[in-house]
Amino acid sequence: MKSTTIRKVLIANRGEIALRIVRACAEYNIRSVAVYTEPDRYGLFVKRASEAYSLGEDPLAGYLDPLRIVNLAVETGCDAIHPGYGFLSENPELARLCELKGIIFIGPSAEVIQRMGDKTQARIAMTEAGVPVTPGTDGNLDSVEQALTEAERIGYPVMVKATSGGGGRGIRRCDDADDLRKQFPRVISEATKAFGSAEVFMEKCIVNPKHIEVQVLADSHGNVVHLFERDCSIQRRNQKLIEIAPSPQIGEELRARLGELAVKAAEAVGYCSAGTVEFLLAGDEVYFMEMNTRIQVEHTITEQITGVDIVREQLRVAEGKELSYRQQDINYRGYAIQLRINAEDPKNDFLPSFGRITHYYAPGGPGVRVDTAIYTGYEIPPYYDSMCLKLVVWALTWEEVVARAQRAIDDMRLHGIRTTANYYQQILKHEDFQNRHFDTSFVARHPELSRYSDKRHPSDVALAVSAAIAAYAGW
Repeated sequence: MKSTTIRKVLIANRGEIALRIVRACAEYNIRSVAVYTEPDRYGLFVKRASEAYSLGEDPLAGYLDPLRIVNLAVETGCDAIHPGYGFLSENPELARLCELKGIIFIGPSAEVIQRMGDKTQARIAMTEAGVPVTPGTDGNLDSVEQALTEAERIGYPVMVKATSGGGGRGIRRCDDADDLRKQFPRVISEATKAFGSAEVFMEKCIVNPKHIEVQVLADSHGNVVHLFERDCSIQRRNQKLIEIAPSPQIGEELRARLGELAVKAAEAVGYCSAGTVEFLLAGDEVYFMEMNTRIQVEHTITEQITGVDIVREQLRVAEGKELSYRQQDINYRGYAIQLRINAEDPKNDFLPSFGRITHYYAPGGPGVRVDTAIYTGYEIPPYYDSMCLKLVVWALTWEEVVARAQRAIDDMRLHGIRTTANYYQQILKHEDFQNRHFDTSFVARHPELSRYSDKRHPSDVALAVSAAIAAYAGW
């Protein structure tokens, strides 16, 4: 690939990831262009970008229209488009249109996105590369009858999954034939609504595994490196809540093996840019789950332990440059934890809690990073993901990073909406978590933790009491 210079990037996304890319562009001396729909008019990413353009009134349509976004990039003189995560980030049509219009797509090729986005094709590619995959069907399922036959061959429990799925959607566990008959049409319905495709396949359900993913970086010159792993086992209904880098549950030998497998996977498909290879671990058994052909929400913790700016490397690679690092240059130090502070009410089955933020005070101090686009007075719209900020902490030891995470949550003030912050405090205090013993069943096994998730900080209670006294006294 011929080297070029990117001078202006359109960011085809919103919220904290759009702001993260704006900041990376500023440090790299690149102008940034934000796009927004009406509910995001006052978003912080819009305020901080070099330029900003409206995509219209509809909350979602503009963010999901690849032709409109590419045409806007051409009209505004952009050299490149960064898709962030979600929305069009794993839509091969956006990458194809970029190539057609002479715009650099900051990510892998359309062919790679399409191949790895199709879960059955991804399984085939990994099998050919010698990367172990979960036992399952060789292709898509045509009917519930075929699904029942395949389930008998594979052995229950099984997972029925959307072939074009991602983000924890379009997945159902089936423990027996009756369960499969009920869940099969539901997965097809979910897949059709969420991904525009009714194709589904089946895998053996690995019961209570650890969910471990490996960050990779690759350039157009054939260089591929890994940046170690992240432990994403603390999740609810296949949605990640807390991520940790590196995993406190695995040793150096397994860590090295996972890194080698991730590099092998990226090399096998001719990958270029930042990507993530996800695995399930059952004891010492490793199974490929999927590859995300984009930057991840939790890239932050990898940056904290390695010192590598992943977004900056994406920009460099998109310009045709070689990676800044070789594998021997990359080391990790300490531990990092990311807490996804979601606008949800844990005591009410995690019901979304959108609305106006009446007061926000960011936590700080040593080893604390916050990635967010919220501020006091900002109104969280009900149309998007419920995550309102990512609280990231780093420390040299596991014990120190857990203590720092607890302190950082105590530091933070976020009023006007309910959040998962105090629920995470209960997880951090739990003996199993502190002793590094957890898997994907942790949240389901400890429903009691949500009962204590709305405890108020003493200063909040004091403020409330003072206000009540003042009102009573007629002050």
